Amino acid sequence: MATSDSRAKVIGDIPYYQGPNAIRGIRFHTAGRDLGVTAWGMNVIDIEAGCNDYPEHDHTKDGQEEVYVVLKGSGSIECGAEKTELTEGMLIRVGPSTRRKIVPGPHGITVLALGATPGQAYKK
Repeated sequence: MATSDSRAKVIGDIPYYQGPNAIRGIRFHTAGRDLGVTAWGMNVIDIEAGCNDYPEHDHTKDGQEEVYVVLKGSGSIECGAEKTELTEGMLIRVGPSTRRKIVPGPHGITVLALGATPGQAYKK
C-alpha cells in the first residue's frame, strides 16, 4: 500500500533555534527542515515587538534571493536605503546583494522566509 509524501505542522509546534547564537525576542523556526523540504530554504521568523536585533545581512556570498511573506503582525523591512512598510499578506522579494533588516511593528511580526540561489540546486 502506497503512503502519502506529505507532512503538516502548526508553526508553534516547529522547533526554533535556541543555540549559542540565538537572539532574544526572535524565534527562528526551521520550517523547511521540519517539513522535509529539500528544494529551497524555508523558515518562519517570529520577532517580538521592540526587538531591533534582527541582523542586517545580504546573500552576496551565496547568491541566494529571498521572498518574505508576512503571516502575522506588521513592521518594516529596510533594504539598503529603502524602507518598506509590511502588513499581513504582503510579499517582498530581496535580491542577493541587497542588505536587509526586518523591524517589527508594535505587535511584532511573523514572516515566512523562502530562499534559494537561482539556477543552482539548493544546499542545506
